Amino acid sequence: MQVLQVQLAVQADPAEVSRARRWVRDRLRAGGIDPDSPVAETLVLVVSELVTNAVVHTGHPAVLRLLLPVDPAAAPPAVRVEVADASCAAPAPRHAGADEDATNGRGLELVELLCERWGWYPDGSGKRVWCEIGDPDGTPCALAAQPSAPVASAR
Repeated sequence: MQVLQVQLAVQADPAEVSRARRWVRDRLRAGGIDPDSPVAETLVLVVSELVTNAVVHTGHPAVLRLLLPVDPAAAPPAVRVEVADASCAAPAPRHAGADEDATNGRGLELVELLCERWGWYPDGSGKRVWCEIGDPDGTPCALAAQPSAPVASAR
């Protein structure tokens, strides 16, 4: 399967998260994936969480990368998301606890629940957090063969 790789530089500003969501929807549309499909909705949520983590927890710019199938009609629309940041600290899923009003601590839990696979690995002086999202019936992402062997992964 041929894969298109696109990336976006994200500044260290929480306002950049909404720009990243719009960018993802535009890339999906351009790649032939319905931006309102369940896969797209999941991707936008996961990107929002990963970019937020990178920007908020490092205070430095990050790079968002999408790996999209060139012909989504030929295979399930599986997508790989990667966010590289300047921190070498391992991502650590936190549990928000019983406080239903808590607004923090659920991002990586959502990534773990919504993605077929996710993980991270050191990348230069920082790290790269990645996840793979397949079609709604749970078909594994064919992008797993892409170079990016994780040091730690979940699921």
